[in-house]
Amino acid sequence: MPAGKVIVIGNEKGGTGKSTLAMHLIVWFLCRGKRVASIDLDGRQGTLTHYIENRAAYAEKHGLALGLPEHLTVSTREFPTEAERKEDEVAFLYQVEKLKNENDVILIDTAGSDSALFRLAHTTADVLMTPINDSLVDLDVLAQIDAESLTVKAPGHYAQTVWQARQKRAAQKRPQTKWFVVRNRTMHVSTRNEKVIWKLLEALGKRINFTPLAGLGERIIFRELFLKGLTLLDFGGGKAPLKLTANTLAARQELRNILRAIGEKTD
Repeated sequence: MPAGKVIVIGNEKGGTGKSTLAMHLIVWFLCRGKRVASIDLDGRQGTLTHYIENRAAYAEKHGLALGLPEHLTVSTREFPTEAERKEDEVAFLYQVEKLKNENDVILIDTAGSDSALFRLAHTTADVLMTPINDSLVDLDVLAQIDAESLTVKAPGHYAQTVWQARQKRAAQKRPQTKWFVVRNRTMHVSTRNEKVIWKLLEALGKRINFTPLAGLGERIIFRELFLKGLTLLDFGGGKAPLKLTANTLAARQELRNILRAIGEKTD
């Protein structure tokens, strides 16, 4: 049996919709009969963990058979010694390899801050998805931008983290990580700022080898879904817990577009 695919949702900035995207990918794969495992590397905040717990509670309360992944939560030590850091890294890699042997897909949701485990997780990624908000502030982790010309001067600190992870994979003769930068939480009205961001992402993508993608738009419904542990894929007829609307149909199409862009069949 081939080893499972590792998808890492990573960014050094919080509030970009990482956990929302991770949960939707998890449920999408589960709906297609895949064996799915997930790892929440943000043990302190635990957004993905709480999302999954909410889903389990909602399913039990309403007697629904909602798919759930095999889930692990990893807490990062605040000030680890060198021995503790190495111990944590060995334990993490062991868990990833174990899950790869038992599942088709492993989703890793990182914290929005740098750490040894954060960097190590990026070396495990077959696919890396980096959600960013549609702002020049969020773009700063990817690139240094010239304020006058609005052009890319140099890669940012997170882009350098990804480059280092790719170098380690290359040294181990492993396939290069496929990197996608996902413009998340976008507004539904085209603006000059949006066009500037897209142009910068296209230029930077060619420079440091990632593919920019349109992501999930800003919708209040995502906050409501979190509390119930539900996703856009839980809407529909029959025993589905929620009914479809024009808004949710549009959001599901955005999700399909993301999946197709990373090479998944959505038909």
